[in-house]
Amino acid sequence: MPRRRYSLTTRLVLSIAAVFAIGGGAVSYAAFAYGQRAAQASFDQLLIGAARQISRSVTPSNGILVTDLPVSAFELLSLAPEDRIVYAVFDSDRGFVTGYPDVVPSEGDTTFETREIEGEPFRIAQVVRPFAERDYGGSALVLVGQTLRARQKMAAEITRNAMIAAGSFGILLSVLAALAVRAAFAPLRKIERQIQGRSAKDLKPLDLDVPREVESLVAALDRFILRLRRQIDVMQGFIADASHQIRTPIAALRAQADLAAEETDPAALRRIAERISTRSVNLSRLTDQLLTHALIIHRADAFDLAALDLRQVAVQVAEEFDHDQLADASHLELDLPEDAVPCQGDMLSLVEACKNLVANALRHGEPPISLRVGMEGGRPFIAVRDLGDGIPKADWAGAAKRYSRSSGVSPESAGLGLAIVASVARAHRGRMLFAHPDGGGFEVRMEFQGAT
Repeated sequence: MPRRRYSLTTRLVLSIAAVFAIGGGAVSYAAFAYGQRAAQASFDQLLIGAARQISRSVTPSNGILVTDLPVSAFELLSLAPEDRIVYAVFDSDRGFVTGYPDVVPSEGDTTFETREIEGEPFRIAQVVRPFAERDYGGSALVLVGQTLRARQKMAAEITRNAMIAAGSFGILLSVLAALAVRAAFAPLRKIERQIQGRSAKDLKPLDLDVPREVESLVAALDRFILRLRRQIDVMQGFIADASHQIRTPIAALRAQADLAAEETDPAALRRIAERISTRSVNLSRLTDQLLTHALIIHRADAFDLAALDLRQVAVQVAEEFDHDQLADASHLELDLPEDAVPCQGDMLSLVEACKNLVANALRHGEPPISLRVGMEGGRPFIAVRDLGDGIPKADWAGAAKRYSRSSGVSPESAGLGLAIVASVARAHRGRMLFAHPDGGGFEVRMEFQGAT
């Protein structure tokens, strides 16, 4: 079953909505707490006002307290018509004067408290009025209570209004955030449209004006397109080279074989067999170089460079040339330093490139052939030198082209040796150099960037 994938827009919008939901919950909780405090403070003021009005109506008479309840006190509390009201008046000895006997004073000097009366919570306000009369010395204690229905209703209304406002604002912000996210992702849709609108043969870099945050994505796509184009070019070049270069020697081999089949003279038959052998060697060399060239370019994109010692490359080249058909191993000398020559490279590619340099020197130069490794100007190098004249200096610029006659090779030769070396040098962020050393001869060098 394929996994269900959500778009970035959906994920961002859901994330923003989740943040708004959490924020809305926090706002709702804060609004509820604020509503309770506001309702409590508002109704407490009404409650304490009513208690004070009742306390002012209490007067001493013949040593006792007399109360004439004012209507205005209850008019204040009538602002909450759904609530029940209780009251009580006590003298200085906590003797009951009037009101509801269930409403008893609290211990201490608490002004407000919440308690249950007849199974329902009440908010009680307590006011003390002192007297300094001739026939009465003491104080009057007035308690007025009210149920919490109006308070709770007011707190719920404040909370509801806050939630409606926060919810509406959150929905609006979510819609705006979705539009903003969609607008922010417009460059990605532009990239998608340009890639989808291209033909399979169009491998040009993307020509788009994108924000800085998307530039790295476009650059990565361009690098991928470049690698893909390079691989296709290698494949097409290999097919073209193989079809063009291999067809001729195969036709020549076939013609020589036909002649051998009709020849009756033993001496002439031996000469034909020698030509067949020579052309077979050339065809084998050509095929090997074609495959090597394709492999080198493929490895340049497919493999990362690793730390190695160029002396190991030279030793491996010498070991593999013990079995080479073109040369005697005694013609190859190694000139290696005592210390390591570090380099970032691919061992297989460097070995194949050096083998092509040695093969060219053995075929077209003069022995002895030396394979030299060293450091010069902080840059590691590996070079092949022989005592021949080498390539004329005027032809150095075009010597690395495939099948170039300026490379000094004959039409039967592969003509790919220096092209392979140049490709390997470029893949290692280096270069191929030619030189006529002071002691005579000709040298081809691969020089690389320094490495620790």
